[in-house]
Amino acid sequence: MAAHETTGPPAGDDGPVSAPTPSDLDLLHAHVAGDQHAFAELFHRHRDRLWAVALRTLGDREEAADALQDALLSAHRAAGRFRGDSAVTTWLHRIVVNACLDRIRRRRAHPTVPLPDGVRDAEGGATTGGVEPTAPAPDHDTALVVRQALAALPMEQRAALVLVDVQGYPVAEVARILGVAEGTVKSRCARGRARLASTLRHLRPSAAASPVRAGGNVPTVTPGNPGPVGDVRSGSGRSRRDTNLEDS
Repeated sequence: MAAHETTGPPAGDDGPVSAPTPSDLDLLHAHVAGDQHAFAELFHRHRDRLWAVALRTLGDREEAADALQDALLSAHRAAGRFRGDSAVTTWLHRIVVNACLDRIRRRRAHPTVPLPDGVRDAEGGATTGGVEPTAPAPDHDTALVVRQALAALPMEQRAALVLVDVQGYPVAEVARILGVAEGTVKSRCARGRARLASTLRHLRPSAAASPVRAGGNVPTVTPGNPGPVGDVRSGSGRSRRDTNLEDS
């Protein structure tokens, strides 16, 4: 070995430099290129918020889990058609919301009758309904009433309220997720809040002293970005999952 050659890192080198964390877009491109672990990493990075959106939109854990599974399969297959017109997270949320709305449409087309509280199913499974053991009864009852009121909203209003008021997304981001104008998001939220204020007024001791008047202020039951009520038309009911995936 020559005298000037040395072993070990050069002077001033603190050791190997860790690779930068890949962006969402890097992971999606890696998945398309054949990386078997990239999509799983992308999902794990955002799963908590995606799950929260699905659960709040559907109000049922099994339905939410199935919708999230459907959405991830759709995203996995459609990744190659992602054009980058929006953030990857916006694209993922759009697919999850559409999967939830598809399930709501199917549920309305084929309604089922739930078992009464405390009744076991034919297979001897766990009871359905009833108070969750870890939740205080008054809090559970109030949460149940709120969930039922949210579930009774038109699905477009429910999706907007879940994203804006429950998850805290900015209106502009929700507009991109839902594929509608910002004014439409504000309108749906305002209409949804007005419905909830009317349905849940009995939960507020002061509600009787501040009735909702035509053209007046709506008592606030959820935080968010209230906006003027516009002319909102309901959707056709046709499944939008394929149309809202990024086209090739």
